[in-house]
Amino acid sequence: MPEQLIKRINRYWRVVATGLSFAVFGLGGLVLRLVVFPVLDLVVRDPRRRVLTARRIIRLAFRGFVELMRVLGVIRYDITGLERLDRQGLLILANHPTLIDTVLLMAFVRHADCIVKNALWRNPFTRGPIRAAGYISNEQGPDLIEDCIASIRSGGNLIIFPEGTRTPRDGSISFKRGAANVAVRGECPITPVRIACTPATLGKGGKWWDVPDTVAHYRLHIGPDIRIGADVPQCADNPTLAARQLTTYLQQYFMKEH
Repeated sequence: MPEQLIKRINRYWRVVATGLSFAVFGLGGLVLRLVVFPVLDLVVRDPRRRVLTARRIIRLAFRGFVELMRVLGVIRYDITGLERLDRQGLLILANHPTLIDTVLLMAFVRHADCIVKNALWRNPFTRGPIRAAGYISNEQGPDLIEDCIASIRSGGNLIIFPEGTRTPRDGSISFKRGAANVAVRGECPITPVRIACTPATLGKGGKWWDVPDTVAHYRLHIGPDIRIGADVPQCADNPTLAARQLTTYLQQYFMKEH
């Protein structure tokens, strides 16, 4: 069989497999909402324990989704520094090149918490799991930063994508200051996660069926903690200025790693 034909068949298969993976993801979210979490509400009465159990279920579900995509030949992945995530009370900041970054990262983070767009709270496939896990809504106004700090101090591993959306196609990274404000005001070290995907896929403005010619290879690198005051100068008397300087530092850090 000609090599070009084999490549074409492989690409068609990955289009089908990608669609199947997302269909399973949507169906899984519906099952969690309609079956799993209502049962969890009845069986586990303690609110804190219920939230932790819900997060564990979501992590396992996301891990299953990631492994399904791997087995079907949609993606491959390598992770370095994974042992750095085996802690509690982390502020995890990551860049955001593709659609599945959140799922991929949360599949390997225990006690994961995250900031969720308000639209997902209204989505029938996602609102059940989001509410059960007690994730933070991005429409909580002035209390948002305090809620983030409280999550970290209670032992949660808070994942934030400081870009707020997927990285533009040109690869330029522009961070918002919210994550830096959490780090500065909560005096939290930062655990940086660099996500790279080659060839590019599921990027901003891209369609799920527009798969690359070869299998997408994800590389996650969890770097050493970035400590304010040690790695980054701190303006102790001006948190606003400190957050601005930290945001600039983080943008340069992630662009350097790009």
